[in-house]
Amino acid sequence: METTSLKQRFYKVFANLPLNLREEVILVLEKRGPITWQVAYLEVDNETELGKIILQKLAELEII
Repeated sequence: METTSLKQRFYKVFANLPLNLREEVILVLEKRGPITWQVAYLEVDNETELGKIILQKLAELEII
């Protein structure tokens, strides 16, 4: 799926999260460890390689 579309879906889900849930772990990457919603947001927003990986994994898990 296209990164722009995944990014929009991520932002929509993130915007609807209660503030206290944004500190929860949503993904554990083998080499990077646990990723929280807040870390995911920063990586996706800054369009890093890790952000692209996070988007793909969240889409595979049907979280976004």
